[in-house]
Amino acid sequence: MDIARVSVPVETRAPTGATNAYLISADGTSLLLDPAARTADLDSLVEERGVDHIAVTHTHPDHVGAVADYARETGATVWCRRGRERMFQTATGIAATETFIEGTTIPVGPGIDVLDTPGHARDHVTFVADDEYVCGDLAVAEGSVVVGAPAGDMRAYLVALRRLYARNPRRLHPGHGPVIDDSRRVLERLIDHRRAREEKVEAAIRNGARTPDEVTDAAYDKDISAVYDLARATVVAHIEKLAAERRVRWEAESELVEPRDD
Repeated sequence: MDIARVSVPVETRAPTGATNAYLISADGTSLLLDPAARTADLDSLVEERGVDHIAVTHTHPDHVGAVADYARETGATVWCRRGRERMFQTATGIAATETFIEGTTIPVGPGIDVLDTPGHARDHVTFVADDEYVCGDLAVAEGSVVVGAPAGDMRAYLVALRRLYARNPRRLHPGHGPVIDDSRRVLERLIDHRRAREEKVEAAIRNGARTPDEVTDAAYDKDISAVYDLARATVVAHIEKLAAERRVRWEAESELVEPRDD
């Protein structure tokens, strides 16, 4: 299969300032993924190769901006995660015509398989074409991925990372930044990063931090003022994971946390 990537400038908190749109083509059929906005380059690619199917890895605003435009212009089949139809329509402005679940094969060439990879977002999926994985915001070549409460789920995110690590993909095609050729090294780095942050979050709680702000201030040893809201949301997602594992007590309404040893 041929995987063409177009970097689309868009309003995003990602450091790249752009989202990758992908067009996967094989045997005269094609799938457009994550068309974040209209650009001349993406228009040219769509015109040159055509589009039979459109889908997104997840429905965050920086991944869906041109779904409706390309659907209307191409007449493509529009897919979304089953059970997330309303979320998809609200985000894109268009209703899906087909739905998928894990294991669904989108009919492009020999088939593109859908793999559930929630965590960064509830509806996040990865598309597998041969041994190439279009993985949205599951992974990035450098830095880390925001997994922020309330929409983010840290336990699910780590499961998704481990699932891909076990599969040992030949290549990862992320939503932001360059293609990842050394997939296992990057996935292991992201897992280790989350483990290290979790250790700092739990240590902060055991050392007396009782609110997300206090935990955030203690868990980061660098200036995070420009992204404080994202860091705090990530800390809350870590706290929710620790609470689910009965390692801390977390009162979500009052936003109070304390260690747990029972």
